[in-house]
Amino acid sequence: MGEFGDDLRSGIRRGGVAVVRGLAFPVLGLALGLPLFVVFVLSSAFLALGIGFVLLPLVVVAIRSLATLHRRFAAEWAGLPITSPYRPSPVYSGSAPRRAWQRVRWLLSDPATWRDLLWLLAEVPVGLVLGLLPAVAVAAGVEGIVVPQVLWLLDVLPNGYGFGTVWPIDSARDVAVAVAEGVLLVVIGLLIAPWALWAHARCGRLLLAPTRGSELASRVTQLTRTRTETVDAQAAELRRIERDLHDGAQARLVSLSLSIGMAEDLIGRDPDAARALLVEARQSSVLALSELRDLVAGIHPPVLAERGLDGAVRALAMALPIAVECTVELPGRPAAPVESALYFAASEVLTNVARHSGATTARIELRSTGTHLRLTVTDDGRGGASIGAGTGLRGVERRLSALDGTLALNSPPGGPTVVLLEIPCVLSSPKTSRSSGTA
Repeated sequence: MGEFGDDLRSGIRRGGVAVVRGLAFPVLGLALGLPLFVVFVLSSAFLALGIGFVLLPLVVVAIRSLATLHRRFAAEWAGLPITSPYRPSPVYSGSAPRRAWQRVRWLLSDPATWRDLLWLLAEVPVGLVLGLLPAVAVAAGVEGIVVPQVLWLLDVLPNGYGFGTVWPIDSARDVAVAVAEGVLLVVIGLLIAPWALWAHARCGRLLLAPTRGSELASRVTQLTRTRTETVDAQAAELRRIERDLHDGAQARLVSLSLSIGMAEDLIGRDPDAARALLVEARQSSVLALSELRDLVAGIHPPVLAERGLDGAVRALAMALPIAVECTVELPGRPAAPVESALYFAASEVLTNVARHSGATTARIELRSTGTHLRLTVTDDGRGGASIGAGTGLRGVERRLSALDGTLALNSPPGGPTVVLLEIPCVLSSPKTSRSSGTA
């Protein structure tokens, strides 16, 4: 009975919240949607007078803000995320009138602008029906439960009263039937309210989501951008390797060669000085070898090659100066480029945790979803982290985007901070690797 009561209360609460949320759609549609549509038509007509070049962009921004709000409602209330379909804003140039014309032309040439207008018109009837239907059912049910009883007890029941019921109420039996009918209406309203939210989100998705052509164009733009960023990052990495070789190992090898040459000249005349130069040359060779190993480790860490991504991530966790819980579930081994990208991304994220978060504990989870490799890093630090606050997370985002991966950050002030790294990847080896523990 306890579990049933909890489920009943949860269902009533969920249905009640859905009823209240549904009322937002007719309100927004009538109070904002229709006026914005009318103002758009007027501002388009005013383009010939010049004032439309100022009004139209403002109206389109307002329409897009309203559409974005409904996309957020669809994701949060109905669990149906809708991708934004708008094209990126170009760079305007020239005089102020020329820039105003370029902006209006860009807005009017975007198919999403016209789809938003169609959505404004469609939202009025759809929002009215799907938003008000559950609320009307609940309101009629409550009226049927409360009003007949009160009027009957006060003996002021109007002759032939039947509002909210399907038959007149003339006796105590009719009152009981009205109450039962009211309860049924309330139950129906609470049951259909979540479905109405979902149906509203599905209807909105038809116009608010990007078209197939828009998705392909956006995909091409994203791939072009990530390709450029990858090429730039690889060029910068090659320059870094060249600089490290020139300033480090190469300089030491030149010094080593000079020391050996001087020792050759002194070995017959001053054996002690030649011996000292050879000792110095041996030390230089050790340092040069160490620097070469560090350089190679920066390109592909030995721990990654020897122990795989599982062991490499656990090694990163053990190196942190705080308590870290590490859970890894990998039914196989990813491809080498994916391993390397995710390892360096995880290294950067964990470095940020140690240096900037002020956390005392952290948790690392590495799992495969079958189609994606997902790494989640959670810490109990002060929060407030931002991708744009520094170059670290921005570099991680660029590194993952080269492999069509993504970085998501949730870091409210006061914490906790959650960083999600995800890369499309199908594991190649059937060997199962599953481990967990605390570092």
